[in-house]
Amino acid sequence: MATAGFRFHRYNMADYTCIKTSSPADRIGVVQIDRPAVLNALSLQTMKEIATALEAFDNDESIRCIVLHGNRKAFAAGADITEMADATAVEMLSRDQFTRWDRIRKIKKPLIAAVSGFALGGGCELAMICDMIVAGDTAKFGQPEIKIGVMPGAGGTQRLTRAIGKARAMEMVLTGSMISAQEAYEAGLVNRVVPEAVYLEEAISLATQVASMPPVSARLAKESVLKSFDTTIETGLEFERKNFYLLFATDDAREGMTAFKEKRKPTWSGK
Repeated sequence: MATAGFRFHRYNMADYTCIKTSSPADRIGVVQIDRPAVLNALSLQTMKEIATALEAFDNDESIRCIVLHGNRKAFAAGADITEMADATAVEMLSRDQFTRWDRIRKIKKPLIAAVSGFALGGGCELAMICDMIVAGDTAKFGQPEIKIGVMPGAGGTQRLTRAIGKARAMEMVLTGSMISAQEAYEAGLVNRVVPEAVYLEEAISLATQVASMPPVSARLAKESVLKSFDTTIETGLEFERKNFYLLFATDDAREGMTAFKEKRKPTWSGK
């Protein structure tokens, strides 16, 4: 899906069959889930390709922010149920499918989800594993796993609760109900809601803002925010302060402060 104002081109398509990758703007990497016939259902192969593409962008020094999206009809409507319908508990355990999710969780660069249409089950969980979410006004978020006799397994009970609180998360998980983009925004799940026609353009615009910042600072700031979810306030503050002090060893910190004193725009080296 091309977006007005941005020039898309092929970026290391490799052997991908379920996704597309591109670099539509300077320092921005984009991964598109491309299984429209099944509403971008997240098969094992799809998740493997997403993780691989994100890691490739993460290791590319020319890329400073990444956008993940689907299409206007669906970001991802959930896991590929056909792969799980006849599986036993032992088979599911042996697949170790959540290893792919762990790989995505470890991406160091800022990651933005651009969501239009359905983000359900694994799709909602995939959006939440990203650092920010830009939603088109048609977006629908939900964890409907209970309707097929299971429950969220890729972080839905944990990330959704942290994002919108116990009461709302419990209702969504226990009833399988969906919320609109506006409701998600009001609950604190998404950063902004924009017209569906420009949801991807707005996500890339936000990514461009992030990519214009010093990359080492962005990486350590992301680490520090994420740390707040898995530790005490005391440990989190200690982690934050160490990262704060560490940035004083960077060329970008010196450049930023010098530029401020000289009243000019800084030029970041990423060092």
